[in-house]
Amino acid sequence: MRSTAAALTALSLSMLLPSLGISIANVALPTLSTAFDAPFTAVQWVVIGYLLTITVLVVALGRLGDVVGRRRLLVGGIAVFAVATLLCGLAPSLPLLVAGRALQGVGAACMMALTVAFVGETVPKERTGSAMGLLGTMSAVGTATGPALGGLLIAWSGWRAIFLAVAPLAVVALVLAHRVLPATPPRPAQRTGAVLREVLRDRVLVAGLTTSALVSAVMMTTLVVGPFHLTGVLGLAPALVGLVMSAGPAVSALTGVPAGRATDRFGTRAMVLAGLGGIVGGSLVLAFMPPAVGVVGYVLPLVVVTASYAVFQAANNTGVMKDVPARDRGLVSGMLTLSRNVGLMSGASLMGAVFTFAAGTSDVTGAAAAEVARGTRWTFVVAAGLVAVGVAVVLRARVRTSAAPNATGPARAGS
Repeated sequence: MRSTAAALTALSLSMLLPSLGISIANVALPTLSTAFDAPFTAVQWVVIGYLLTITVLVVALGRLGDVVGRRRLLVGGIAVFAVATLLCGLAPSLPLLVAGRALQGVGAACMMALTVAFVGETVPKERTGSAMGLLGTMSAVGTATGPALGGLLIAWSGWRAIFLAVAPLAVVALVLAHRVLPATPPRPAQRTGAVLREVLRDRVLVAGLTTSALVSAVMMTTLVVGPFHLTGVLGLAPALVGLVMSAGPAVSALTGVPAGRATDRFGTRAMVLAGLGGIVGGSLVLAFMPPAVGVVGYVLPLVVVTASYAVFQAANNTGVMKDVPARDRGLVSGMLTLSRNVGLMSGASLMGAVFTFAAGTSDVTGAAAAEVARGTRWTFVVAAGLVAVGVAVVLRARVRTSAAPNATGPARAGS
């Protein structure tokens, strides 16, 4: 039975598993270093290989799904993910584990590219925002639960359990996707370069991809700066640092579905601007909140930033995808995932560099509290500035599209 609820369940699992694949492996790196007697720089490739494969392949696989049929490729991608996850759990050496993770990344790239693309074929248009919010929630749930789940599994049965326990869930996703998702017919192949030129003429779409990259880069600030600020300025123990850091993904998970419903009611542009405004405001409060206020002074604006991010994600994904022709949904969905991944990766290096420069020391782990606080302040100021650029991009696209509604791309009704 191909009901909307069953289809959304299949898509939710397809969104949950790739994000879980990222976060659950991070917590295992120290254990893997000991198990394989390998330096940290070597075991890092367990994470890097997975992310790099996704980033390199996601657009091409999204386009391939448009050509050969999205259900066929999504089911194939979930199957690859399931087999690769099992191989990772059985890997006898670190090189084979890294190879298994790269193969797992191929499956994850299919899932990340095509899951969002399927929303247009499984959900009524007036409920697109709610579906996007649900998928955002599932991604956040995977990110939030991965470290805790991974830690429990490692303590219970060693590092192999973090893969062997996920493989059955991938099999469930495989069976469900095969049974309930609608078949999409193969389409005549078109030159990808020509299609990209057609798609990139849509100013709303380009604005959505640009702001997605900017906001993703900014969200890395909380992950890059947070541990140093909580430890070096607020003096928290590592266990409490982890608890505070988990507040972000938890809030994002809780906000996703309501944000999607609000998008359906108020329109994508209004909610995109609301989300961006919340991120700017929360970042500025984080920048200038006196350390004397304590943990509450960090957590409350962090909640504002992450909740606003969930609002932005639901609205922006809806705005980007809702009027894309069916023949191009896989390609555009892959581009959306690519913009987010590029933003995350560039944000890690950019914000790390800003933080180090503003702190005035290359060794931030041993920096004084005042130096870390200064680094935190200016890093979040820069973050707010980047999101303000995103606001300008959205407003400019809106003005130009309103001035020439028929000049480029499809009409963006309801936005």
